[in-house]
Amino acid sequence: MPAPHAQTPTAAPTFAQRFSSTRRGARLARLLAAHQLIEWGHPHGTRVSDSVTLVVAELAANAVLHGRVPGRDFALLLACDDEQGVIRIEVSDTHPAQPVRTVPAADDDHGRGLVLVDTLAARWGVCDRIGPGKTVWAECATAPRD
Repeated sequence: MPAPHAQTPTAAPTFAQRFSSTRRGARLARLLAAHQLIEWGHPHGTRVSDSVTLVVAELAANAVLHGRVPGRDFALLLACDDEQGVIRIEVSDTHPAQPVRTVPAADDDHGRGLVLVDTLAARWGVCDRIGPGKTVWAECATAPRD
């Protein structure tokens, strides 16, 4: 009698890349995230693609503007968990300062990045990373909530 085959859990598909802490690096992170979303079945113009791409853009921009340490890169990790119905975004930099969500004045031309992340993501936060710095993470729903 053949032995039953146990199903091994499959890991969520991921995308990980390091980028230079420059505007060009932040732009490339956004573009590659959008391309990865297409590979995972979330084409341009869909709610999921637009939300995740904007969250990646904001977190990458913050890593470049506020988390930059000369000579150090920032890292992007995307994980698509279809079972949980989320795409997790992690942006890690080597600066120790924690991000602060502010409420900008109506005429301020900056300070809205984390407000957008808070609006688009199901949840987000900050955690320590191995080595110096921190990881800012967000989870965007891939299916409408019940």
